Amino acid sequence: MATGIVMMQLRQPLPAPLPVIDGVAPSYLWLPAGEWPDLLSFLEQRFPAISSATWVARMARGEVVDGEGVRLAPGSPYRRGMRIFYYRELPAETPIPFEASILYQDERILVADKPHFLPVIPSGRFLHETLLVRLKKQTGLADLTPIHRLDRETAGVVIFSHDVASRGAYQSLFQQRLVDKTYEALAPSAPGLVLPLVYRSRMVEGTPFFRMQEVAGEPNSETRIELIEQRETCSRYRLRPLTGKKHQLRVHLAALGIPIINDAFYPEVHPCKGDDLSAPLKLLAREIAFVDPLDGRRRHFASQREL
Repeated sequence: MATGIVMMQLRQPLPAPLPVIDGVAPSYLWLPAGEWPDLLSFLEQRFPAISSATWVARMARGEVVDGEGVRLAPGSPYRRGMRIFYYRELPAETPIPFEASILYQDERILVADKPHFLPVIPSGRFLHETLLVRLKKQTGLADLTPIHRLDRETAGVVIFSHDVASRGAYQSLFQQRLVDKTYEALAPSAPGLVLPLVYRSRMVEGTPFFRMQEVAGEPNSETRIELIEQRETCSRYRLRPLTGKKHQLRVHLAALGIPIINDAFYPEVHPCKGDDLSAPLKLLAREIAFVDPLDGRRRHFASQREL
């Protein structure tokens, strides 16, 4: 069974010279071409929201270093192509009152069941309130890394690697579309829609920047849609994406006139008033299945959550 899988050797990242602290790994930055009198001047321009005093304090604590782990100072010379490491900090972070659970863990991978609203990785206004950082704190696995994407608004199954040597083999499964992914969604009933059906369209980045849109041209996205059950006020659908475009399932259901319940982006963008924790997007990554690239076993993981 495993003989049909093409193995890919992916370049692994170099180890960070700073440790993981409280579940947070250091961020890094390659210094671009440009002229600055010293490192602090560059950082002030690159990160205008962070004060000079904050950078000076971080450097005094030894929390800004180069790729070899050598501590950098405010007056350190700016060198194009140098990689610097530092810890990202947030002055305040909104707590997300929902917990993930671990569905499976072995010596190579960890499978989590993510709640709605919780981001997978640190970004923007989220750092500690992310699935990755929470799991690092819980398990102590410093090399934990997600090997596929799941939107913050979506709940369900997420697979992580915590073994650097085998990570590329698992990542290649997603890149080669050798993973069977099944989602469930609650959306309006559509008596006139003949199901099951396969919906295809061409998707590109839209406006505003965080949305996707459909345009004319060769399809680059494909979803199989089935009806699971019709409820009194809506229906539950099974969605099998054969491609992995951003927001693909949300765009496709909206295009069919059955937008996912509580979708703030499609078909129209609703004014941002903060998260309404009582109204999660009714989309769940229900199942993931694949043939393990290392031992040939059939792997299947299912969320325990319900919409």
